[in-house]
Amino acid sequence: MSIIEISGGVCAPKGFKAAGIHCGLRKNRTKKDLALIVSEVKASAAGVYTSNLVKGAPVVVTKRNLENGVAQAIICNSGNANTCNSNGIELAEGMCALVERVSGIKAEDVIVASTGVIGMKMTLDPMEQGIDGLYAALGNNSEDANEAIMTTDTVKKSVAVEFDLNGVKCRIGGIAKGVGMVCPNMATNLIFFTSDVAISPEMLRAALSADVKSSFNMVSVDGDQSTNDTCCIMANGLAGNEKITKDGKDFKAFCRALRHCSVKLSKMIAKDGEGATKLIECNVRGAKTVKMAKTVAKTVIKSSLVKAAMFGADANWGRVLCAIGYSGEKINPLSIDVEFASKVGKLLVCRDGYGVDFDEDFAKKLLSEDEIKINIDLKLGACKAAAWGCDLTYDYVKINGDYRT
Repeated sequence: MSIIEISGGVCAPKGFKAAGIHCGLRKNRTKKDLALIVSEVKASAAGVYTSNLVKGAPVVVTKRNLENGVAQAIICNSGNANTCNSNGIELAEGMCALVERVSGIKAEDVIVASTGVIGMKMTLDPMEQGIDGLYAALGNNSEDANEAIMTTDTVKKSVAVEFDLNGVKCRIGGIAKGVGMVCPNMATNLIFFTSDVAISPEMLRAALSADVKSSFNMVSVDGDQSTNDTCCIMANGLAGNEKITKDGKDFKAFCRALRHCSVKLSKMIAKDGEGATKLIECNVRGAKTVKMAKTVAKTVIKSSLVKAAMFGADANWGRVLCAIGYSGEKINPLSIDVEFASKVGKLLVCRDGYGVDFDEDFAKKLLSEDEIKINIDLKLGACKAAAWGCDLTYDYVKINGDYRT
């Protein structure tokens, strides 16, 4: 099956429109802060959420709304996380009710999300004033919606693909935000997918739940897990394919297309980490189990010392072995190979747990690129995994030292 990348983001699949406006939640009037995504018809829907015990009110409301596996709209604000507010549930439900007021879509068929500062009081007033204009702006405006969900993101994160299911052209589109407080155990910050594939809610839930384990769950920017992490997908069936109701060829094809989108967004999120200058990809092979491979890859990506070394283009491979050693997995230190790679080439720096001679000047050049790979061979089995992160820079501290102001 061929997967072709196309333009359009969440508006690429049939029957979806989006919009994003500035309604006044953010002081900076040049930044959009309210997004809306709508399907022409009711859609199968599924979501995965933060496992943080401190959860934003929108997470609670969305989980409840998606219990029946159906949704028709997504509304999301930036600038305020609506977390730890005494009236948070009321506010989240109020956002859903605003969508019902302007569109006729039932409030219980609305996915709601918020992102921004935790514990800051919030009011519906700006959204009440902006909802009519937001609804009127609905169209092929995925980029506006993408901008409206951004916080400290420096670039928009969007993807769309086209693929065939038994000769029927189908599409998946997605947008995401997330650059800080990123070390998820479900998905990463906010990710919204749309699709025109006909698929049952049960199979859609199975596809998304399995996908995030090897995509968004394998991203870490700073080791902090958000309170508002939400990844949702709506599939409205307007492509006209035979409805997917069980595992099989079509389901697997859908899962491959979804994974293509989720991995691409995962890399975008990691590369745009707060203050980051480099995308770091850790590839682990030769593990006894997939769990071992994932744990090792994620541990290396999360290491502040590894991240700092990558920022300085320092081939300090000992920090990689150190991270592997405290991963909690039963590895053999004397069977590990480590290689650094980028577009300028590859460089073996450790063989069987010991250092090998290498050209420091070439290493500096290799690690000065903006996309770096750390390739690890544990030589213990046949399983593998990948994780994505970024370097740790001075700017990360600057951004988070005065985040509220």
